[in-house]
Order: sequence, then structure tokens, then C-alpha cells
Amino acid sequence: MKNVYTTSLNLQNTDFGLLLFRLFIGGLMLTHGVPKLLKFFGEGEIAFADPIGVGETVTFTFAVFAEFVCTILIILGWATRFAAIPLILTMAVAAIIVHWTDGFGSQELPLLYMAGFLLLFFTGAGKFSLDYHLLKKD
Repeated sequence: MKNVYTTSLNLQNTDFGLLLFRLFIGGLMLTHGVPKLLKFFGEGEIAFADPIGVGETVTFTFAVFAEFVCTILIILGWATRFAAIPLILTMAVAAIIVHWTDGFGSQELPLLYMAGFLLLFFTGAGKFSLDYHLLKKD
């Protein structure tokens, strides 16, 4: 019987795991990005935190870009490492600045997202991605 607890990597399984991870983390992040996108294009004034002092509109626009546009790119596996950077920054600001005084319970979710996007920044999207298929050298 083959040992299922080996420490050597099976690259096909790793690529499939990265695909599932991108789909799950992207799908979950869209639950935050889609409402922000609808609010961005909706009626009324935008009221949003301005934790780094660049203005509410600029901060909100960056959050929409990260949480919607960059998330779609990650799901597709297109420009994955670049798309992860705004998400990492957004989650870092949410955890470290916005929710700093709220306690760990409020910081936990953005830190988990940030860890996931850091993983994708370092690993890339894997073989089952547009990155792989568009950039592979035949």
C-alpha cells in the first residue's frame, strides 16, 4: 500500500490544490467585494473609513478594485501574483489599522485572507490557470 503521508510533493495534486484554493478564497472574498462594487455604482454618498488619510473615495475605490477586480483575476489565475498585492495590502490595513482596537476577533478574518493571498503571491496560481496557459513556453 502506498504511503499517503509522504513528504514529497505531487505537483499535479499541488496544482489542483492551488486551483481549489483560488476558487474558494476568491469566492469568499467576492462576498465582500460585490456589495462594495454595488455601493460604488449605486445612489448616494459613499461613507467609508479613511485609515491611511488619502480620502474616503480613494480608499473605497482601492478596496473595490482589490476585493472585486483583483479577486476575479485570482479566480481566473490571471496575473495572480500582481493581483494578490492589493488584496494583501487591503487586508493588512483592515487587520492592523481599521480593526486594531476591536480585538483579535475582528482582526482574524482579514488576517486569514491576508495569509491566503500571501500564499498565492509566493506560489503563483499553479498549472490550472490562465497564467500558466498564457505564459508557458511551447
